[in-house]
Amino acid sequence: MQNLRRIGCPSPAAILFLSAIIATTATAKPFTYVNARFGQSCTFPDDIFDNPMPEPENGDGQQWLSADGASLTCSGINNVDNDTPKGFVAQEKASTEPGYTVTYSKTGKNWAVLSGTKDGKVFYERRLFGKDDVIRTVFIEYPLALKAKYDSLAGTIAKSLSGP
Repeated sequence: MQNLRRIGCPSPAAILFLSAIIATTATAKPFTYVNARFGQSCTFPDDIFDNPMPEPENGDGQQWLSADGASLTCSGINNVDNDTPKGFVAQEKASTEPGYTVTYSKTGKNWAVLSGTKDGKVFYERRLFGKDDVIRTVFIEYPLALKAKYDSLAGTIAKSLSGP
């Protein structure tokens, strides 16, 4: 199955994502991004997130912007601090950064999800903690006024995050 993904066959997560996209919006066109450095991937409608930013020199991920002020980032980092899902969530909940509030969090054995507000925008973040000591992340941010449009889409995109 791993080799099939490398040659372009969609993963089960991508298939579920495509089904959700078809159900939520008939015009959404799915796109699957695969990062060459860390191998993380995520699937999203590229007719919404249609403005790709240049990939950074270190090749750790990429960001896409939408015309209505939303952004999506799919990236990876080396887990140099041996962070864990529970440790990550506890640290974020304890943050005293002005304008930053975590309103939802959940953790599993190798993943964490956070949602909340930051500087007047809604954010949704999912992290996968890999056995290869890489943390793979999808981070979606959008204006509070667009909550109805992006809430279910953000969850679907976040669930599509995968890695080796």
